[in-house]
Amino acid sequence: MVLHPTSTSDLEAAFSSDAAQQGGVIARGLGRSYGDPAQVSGGLVLVNDAFNECSAIHPETGEVTVGSGVSIDTLLATSIPQGFFVPVTPGTRQVTIGGAIAADIHGKNHHVDGSFMAHVTSMDLMTPSGLKHVTPTNDPELFWATAGGMGLTGVILRATLTMLKIPSAYVAVDTTRHRNLDEVMNEMVTGDDRYRYSVAWVDCMTSGDRMGRAVLTRGDHAAADLVEGRPGPEKAIPTAPRLGVPFEAPSGLLNRLSITAFNEAWFRAAPKNKIGGIESISTFFHPLDGVSNWNRLYGSRGFVQYQFAVPDTAGETVRIAIERLSASKVPSFLAVLKRFGAGTPGPISFPTPGWTLALDLPIGPPALPKVLNELDDLVAEAGGRIYLAKDARLNPVHIETMYPRIGEFRAVLDRVDPNGLMTSDLAHRLNLRGKN
Repeated sequence: MVLHPTSTSDLEAAFSSDAAQQGGVIARGLGRSYGDPAQVSGGLVLVNDAFNECSAIHPETGEVTVGSGVSIDTLLATSIPQGFFVPVTPGTRQVTIGGAIAADIHGKNHHVDGSFMAHVTSMDLMTPSGLKHVTPTNDPELFWATAGGMGLTGVILRATLTMLKIPSAYVAVDTTRHRNLDEVMNEMVTGDDRYRYSVAWVDCMTSGDRMGRAVLTRGDHAAADLVEGRPGPEKAIPTAPRLGVPFEAPSGLLNRLSITAFNEAWFRAAPKNKIGGIESISTFFHPLDGVSNWNRLYGSRGFVQYQFAVPDTAGETVRIAIERLSASKVPSFLAVLKRFGAGTPGPISFPTPGWTLALDLPIGPPALPKVLNELDDLVAEAGGRIYLAKDARLNPVHIETMYPRIGEFRAVLDRVDPNGLMTSDLAHRLNLRGKN
């Protein structure tokens, strides 16, 4: 059952309903998750679209209070003309503030600015035990358990966060090509600190001395004098997609041959060394948002998004993962490598210092399930973890190893939700509450 509550009294009634008592309850934002964190079979899903208020942005501090149902897209349409940007954004604007908190989202600037929750100062949280105004000081355990807690601590109503003051609506970008994985990883280790934003596209279809060749893109918000003559912030806000995929592509269109050809063209089209290019915020941060229904390219079978993080000392894990994908002939249409800086105190927040690799893998190759299971083992052995916000198939035996502080998380859930009302298909599948 799906409901659209508009008030705290609606939420109280939802918690008391037969559907919630029998099957549990979970909140949902825009429903764009790759997996099952906002689903609960036999239970109650609460869509947060009515919590859509947005205060004025403080012109000096950048502080703003935003309803959990407000998307990053909507917030940017308001903030960019005022000279502010969200402190952290993933690769899409189609994420609500509630979802950003529940997943503790990260972006290209994690090595500098950390994850989303590092910029949240307070939030109103409706738990089964009551409404709570939570800050990092009045209830740090609950605050940080909510960071990346996949919505299991309660229904987020609103949050106060600090926006980033920007000099323009553009990004000054440096782009370099790298012949293999070792070269790009070395450049990221030695040079990322000179930039606020950094991300590498990696070719997982190559081998030998070209294995993991990459295009590294790094940048900072462009100074006003660099963009003179370009449209101002009020004209540069993100717009609706101008392109779209009108129909579902035949299954198998994105296969090893087609992806290899695409990767070759993409690598050759990238400049070998371009310094000081100017890109719009939309182009730099959210390129896929410019194409509606892009997921149709994967056909009816769809795709798996797989993202892991490992410590700096386990950087070799990234190499082994790419080698196994290449050797098994499992194609990755998109592979993105980033550096993580210090994480938040959240016991099951995903980012941890080191490396993170995200892969888009078309469903179809017979070897795919086996390869992903092998990668799970590899990541766990390296002291790493899988991103729960994108997971759809992880074996629950790995949860205790990947998230060794999950006991702290479960203790908070027992305190604010002793009857275990907040749950999801993800929580059941991975035994996140520890009740199975």
